Parts: sequence; structure tokens; C-alpha cells
Amino acid sequence: MLRRLIKEYLDALRNERNYSAYTIVSYENDLMQFDVFLQNKFPEAAATPAFIDKEIVRSFLGVQFEGGMSKKSILRKISSLRSFFKYLVRRHYLVHNPAANIVAPKVEKKLPQFLKETTITEILSQPSSADWVGTRDAAMLELLYSSGIRRGELVGLKNGDIDFYQQVLKVTGKGNKQRIVPFGSKAKDALKRYQQMREKIFPGGKDSPAFLTIKGKKLYPNAVNEIIKKYLRGVSEVQQKSPHVLRHSFATHMLDHGADISTVKELLGHESLSTTQVYTHVTSERLKKVYRQAHPKAE
Repeated sequence: MLRRLIKEYLDALRNERNYSAYTIVSYENDLMQFDVFLQNKFPEAAATPAFIDKEIVRSFLGVQFEGGMSKKSILRKISSLRSFFKYLVRRHYLVHNPAANIVAPKVEKKLPQFLKETTITEILSQPSSADWVGTRDAAMLELLYSSGIRRGELVGLKNGDIDFYQQVLKVTGKGNKQRIVPFGSKAKDALKRYQQMREKIFPGGKDSPAFLTIKGKKLYPNAVNEIIKKYLRGVSEVQQKSPHVLRHSFATHMLDHGADISTVKELLGHESLSTTQVYTHVTSERLKKVYRQAHPKAE
């Protein structure tokens, strides 16, 4: 019974809420893990969801915690279960949401890692311009830093989403929400060089993926990770070697140079201003550090 309801819920996320495939997979993994737990420990609850109560949910989370799961992952599972049970209540499968009053563990917020502007310049100069793969990597790096788009948004770009005249991208973000994002002249030049070289090998129209693998297929997320990691490998100032570092650097540098936080929020595609405000903490912490190092009376 519960497995059927999970499928119904995931279909609703896909067809009614337009959630991304990545988000749906995350929800599915969490909910199927909960279903397996019920099958083993509380089979009557798996057969009749009305038997699921707060103590069963807490028992499931306790098993995850004892198994070494991080607080952040447990927090995500609580969120998945709350959302799922809320759907079941709305559809009258349940009377109450058994996860509604579960106390979530406090997760220490880590400030996003970013690169110095000089480091960014060094990284952007690394790709070779001798072949189309090098020009692709250069275009990818330039665009990620110039626009601040997410890895998934980069992968989802089509040729027709790039407007060279206006220097803007039509980006499809979380929840399939679209926004227009500008990009700079250096990214424009890098993109044009890449497209010109690519067209000779893998020609494609407006609906073709903007970025391709060496075999001419649509670039996939893990491939983007590996490509970016290759260029960040020599950077010691950050532990994280992922496309998100370029997004963090974009936001931090925008604020450093006087951009309004509401504008940065729109560019990043954040739902809430509080999500963007973490970058103001980065900037203020850096200012304090410089002050402590430079001012004779700081200590």
C-alpha cells in the first residue's frame, strides 16, 4: 500500500509540481528506504499507512543516526517524510502528519567556499585552445563564473538558450522555473570559439545541448564535476573542488564589488533572500580577517 502511495506522490511531483529529475530521485531514495524499514520492522504500517505514527518515524531516524548518517542527511529525510505525509493528509489517506512535530537536528551552517579573483584568473587561463575539448572547457569555466548558474542548469542549456546579441541565457532552474541570466564578454568570446569549433565536428540546431561529451553526447552532471575538478586540483585555498565553487565565487565577488543582494538573489535563482544572505557572511568574515591582520589596534 505505502509503495503505491509513494509512486503516486512522486508522479504528482513530476507532473503537477514540475520538480527536477534529480530532486525526485532524492525523494524516492528517502521514501523507499523508509518503506523498506517499515517492511522489516513495522509490516502492519507498511500495509496500512494510517498506523504510521510519530514514534515509528523517530525509530526510523534513530536507526539512520546510529548507522552513522550525518545530521544533514537526516534533516533531508525528515523534510522528505514531512512533504510526503503532508500530501497523504491532503489526499485524505492520513488524518495527521506523523512527521510534523519531529525535532530536526541542528546542523552547523558552513560558509560557502570561494576562490580569490586572482585564482579565478589563473584557472580560466588553464584550458588549451588547441582543440574543441579545450575550448569547451574554457567556455564552461567562463560561463559558470560569469553567470553563477548551477551545474544542472549548465547541463540543461540548449544552443537556442544562448542569446549572444543580448548576452543572456535562458536558464531552467529548480522546479523547472526559468529565468534570464546575463553573462560577460569574456564568456561570450569563449562560447563563440567553442561553438565554432564544435559545429565542425558535431553540428546541431537550436534544440541541441549546448555542451557535449567527447563523443558528441549531452554532457552529464558527473562529467562536469570531473572537468571542473581537473582545473581546481591545484587550488589549495578550497577543499571543495566542484562547479559550485565557481557559483560561490560569482556571488561573493558580485557582493564585494557593490552588487545589491536582491539582484544577486535573482541571478542565482534563489527562492528566499535568506539563502543568498550567507554570502554576506562570507564577505563580512573576510573583511574582519583583513582588519585584524592590518589594523595595529585590532588585537
